[in-house]
Amino acid sequence: AVVEFVPLIMVLYILLGLLEDSGYMARAAYVMDDIMRALGLHGKTFISMLVGVGCNVPGIMSTRTLDNKKDRMVAILINPFISCGARLPIYLLFISAFFSKHGGIVLFILYATGFLVAILAGKLFSNTLFKGETSDFIMELPPYRLPTLKGTLIHMWFKVGGFLKEAGTIIFAVVTMLWVLSILPYGVEPYSEASILGRIGSFISPIFEPAGFGTWQASVGLFSGIVAKEAVVATLGMVYAGVESSTELVTSIQNAFTPLSAFAFMIMTLLYTPCAAVIGTIRKETNSWKWTIFAVLYTFMTGWVGAVLVFQIGRLLGFS
Repeated sequence: AVVEFVPLIMVLYILLGLLEDSGYMARAAYVMDDIMRALGLHGKTFISMLVGVGCNVPGIMSTRTLDNKKDRMVAILINPFISCGARLPIYLLFISAFFSKHGGIVLFILYATGFLVAILAGKLFSNTLFKGETSDFIMELPPYRLPTLKGTLIHMWFKVGGFLKEAGTIIFAVVTMLWVLSILPYGVEPYSEASILGRIGSFISPIFEPAGFGTWQASVGLFSGIVAKEAVVATLGMVYAGVESSTELVTSIQNAFTPLSAFAFMIMTLLYTPCAAVIGTIRKETNSWKWTIFAVLYTFMTGWVGAVLVFQIGRLLGFS
């Protein structure tokens, strides 16, 4: 179910590769510097945000180019809101189930929301936690060059190869562990609420009731996403009676969600706690457990509040 999304992920990384190889990335930071400074951010922060579209790990690591500690901390803390390639399969699953006629618009809204929330959070942090002057903008602009097909394909395959590696290792391990929990204790119906996995999900699910997806299956899916965001689709495929293809999973999703709760779930997926690799990178780059735990908690709360607002406001407006 996860590997079926590889062709679309390949397109994402090909386009990002063209931007990087053409020399446009540095110019994007220069163009955005005035806007970013008006929001209390450094122009180079925009580069880390663009890189984060591919993966938040290199996005956070790219903040090393920021000389000022204040600028760097703000850039690190807001990068998890940038929608990475690992979230794309989740969006595509729910778009296929509910928004196939307007998929492009929905996908654009999700990516734009991530950037908007990141910028607002950066403005808030700049004015509260990290007051102080930003450093000057100094950057050497590389010359424009025509991207080569070979270079772009190598860039794409390196990224997609990492995705496939996670699908064959981390996701496989997570889903295997969850599968064991879904058939225990002995004698219960597999993938049922009476299983250990179902009990864990049922314990967590009340938290998500106000957001419209307070089921144990959705809760387990979000929980697995903290290990790796790609695992959400695979986990949902397992807990919904062990479906084996994206087509079957789409049908199961349509029976379990409404369009409104599905959109709220995507907002939650966009904004909540980043995956373990990103958490580890934040710990390494900040050299602080305090800021790492802060990032884990504040992103979860932001995702929860965002999902609840979408669902509750949507209901007041008459959406279902």
